[in-house]
This record gives sequence, C-alpha cells and structure tokens, in this order.
Amino acid sequence: MSATPENELDDEALAAAWGADLEGGDGEGGESAAGPDAARVLNQAEIDSLLGFDSGPASDVELSGIQRIISSGLVTYERLPMLEIVFDRLVRIMSTSLRNFTSDNVEVSIDNIVSLRFGDYLNSIPLPAMLAVFKAEEWDNYGLMVVDSAMIYSIVDVLLGGRRGTAQMRIEGRPYTTIERTLVERMIHVVLADLSQAFDPLCPVNFRFERLETNPRFAVVSRLSNAAVLTKLRVEMEDRGGRLELLLPYATLEPVREMLLQQFMGEKFGRDSIWETHLAEELWETDIELSAVIDEQWAKLADVMSWRVGSRIVLNATVDTPVSLRCGSVPLFQGRMGRRNGRMAVRIERDVPRRQGET
Repeated sequence: MSATPENELDDEALAAAWGADLEGGDGEGGESAAGPDAARVLNQAEIDSLLGFDSGPASDVELSGIQRIISSGLVTYERLPMLEIVFDRLVRIMSTSLRNFTSDNVEVSIDNIVSLRFGDYLNSIPLPAMLAVFKAEEWDNYGLMVVDSAMIYSIVDVLLGGRRGTAQMRIEGRPYTTIERTLVERMIHVVLADLSQAFDPLCPVNFRFERLETNPRFAVVSRLSNAAVLTKLRVEMEDRGGRLELLLPYATLEPVREMLLQQFMGEKFGRDSIWETHLAEELWETDIELSAVIDEQWAKLADVMSWRVGSRIVLNATVDTPVSLRCGSVPLFQGRMGRRNGRMAVRIERDVPRRQGET
C-alpha cells in the first residue's frame, strides 16, 4: 500500500519537470513561442473547429476543416447563373404581392443563397416553424418552404389588425392554432404563385401547395444526402417581420438545368446568331463548279484497261434525254441541252429531290 503514494509523487514530479521544460523552451529566444507547439493537446473547441462542427450548415459562419472538404463535392449554385436572376425577380414580385396581401408596407430581401445537403438543412431548422411541402407539377418533383416563428406571428398579427409598435406576443412550446395555420397557408399560396411567375421567362411551371407540417421528419421531400439550393428571404413589415426559406433540391431543378446554365436570358448554347447570319450571307457569294452529265456508262475494269487511242464509247443519250446538273457527286437539277448565243447551254426544268442523309 505504501508503493502507490510514492508512484503518484513520482508521476507528479515528472509532469512538473516536463511542464517546466516546456515553459523554459518557450521563454528562451522566443522562437518556440512563435511557432506551433507540437506537444500541445487540442481542446474540444479546437477539435470541433477542425471538424467543422462548430458551424451548422444553415449558419452564416464559413465552413472549415473536414466538413469543407466534404461539402466541396456539392454543386454550388454559382454554376447556375440564371437561378440568382430568378430569385431576384421573385423578390421584386413578392414585395408587390405581399403589400397587396397584408395592406402594409412590405420589404423583401435576399439574405443569402447557399448549396447544402438536404439532411443537414433538416437538422438545422430552428423550431418552432411551419414547413410547407409543394410540388412543381411540370417537373414532377417537390420543394420545401420554411416559415420561421417570427414570420408566423407577424403575419397573423398584421392580418388580424394588430397595431404597429406593440410587442409581439409569442407563446412558445404550444402547437399552432387552426387560425394561425390557415393564415400562414394563405401567405404560402401567394409566395408559390410568385415563385411560378418568377420562373415563367425560363419555363412555365406551377408550384402547387401539398401540405403543411411542423415536424421536419414529416417534410422529407428528397434523400438526406442529396444536394439542394437554399434561399433565405427576409420579410420586413416596418417593426414586424421574419424569414422565409426556400429549399429546392437539385433533382427538382434538373429539367431546367440547361436553362439555368445560361449567363443571360435567351442565351443559345452551341449557336451564335451573328455567325449564322454572316455564314448565310457569304454562302450566297460562294462559287461552285457544276457538271452537266449527259450519260453514264458502267464498264468492267478489264474493258477500261483495254481502251486505246481511237476506241469508241457509244452513249445512249438522245436529243430528248434530260441532262443532270451535279455539284460533285450530288445531283441538283435536271434540264435540256441546247444552244444560246453560239454556246452550249442547259435549261433547268426541275430540282432533284435530296435523299435523306445527303448534304
């Protein structure tokens, strides 16, 4: 029993000596203090920062560490330039429609647009909130709209005639009432109609409201590992307001991906109208060589090799036989042989129809 305290004292003395060596190394010359300490143990906060667990996907903090490496495999929304234009158009349309809906001064702005995984977003939704599942009928896929608690109480307050400047009454921890759900659902219908109108210049699409949920587990519209685009909208009604968040999985946007890749509205990939017009104009000035073929004869190679100077080839053409005008091996016209102003001439009588695959 007496050996244990002595061992403990030895361990403590060894640890103290080790610490003194470390402090002495930091104090001498100052070089060790300037560089990283290889013997230092990371604390929990530093480990979380390295792994990227200290910043959720929905936060505004930039991702770091391993999570940034994993997220680099996502398709970023910057690769879809037209999508940002669509959301800018949505903001302008929503500002007008929500003013008419609430009869109040409404300002809508975009907080940010990020790409993330669907499962990460579901785990980061601040509750309580209302989650509206909607379907893009023409694209046969779904999207998600999240209305936060502040926006819910603000829209209920303004629609029921609440006075400006009064503090909003929030009773957290209770389910939303039928009146609150009905009023928020009416606002969601307005926003979905605006979203359809924002996509109209690209592709006509109808976003149809499906259901309203309060539990994120019941609002799964895509695989948790699938990539999605999250757009955070801030709605301000003077001293009231809140946030709307639109989540569109990339699978939903796949039918219009080619259109969203455009740098500007109406861009045509692989085609240049200016070059096409120039090429068409230059083709009219192009010189080509035409051959007038009176008759064709098929002969064996052995017979051709036996031809000599003075050999005769009998043609089957007569005065009424049509002459074929060709460009290379492509027949273009048929006509009659004759003379004009002392020269041989061909009068074109009809076009030769092109065979499929012939240029």
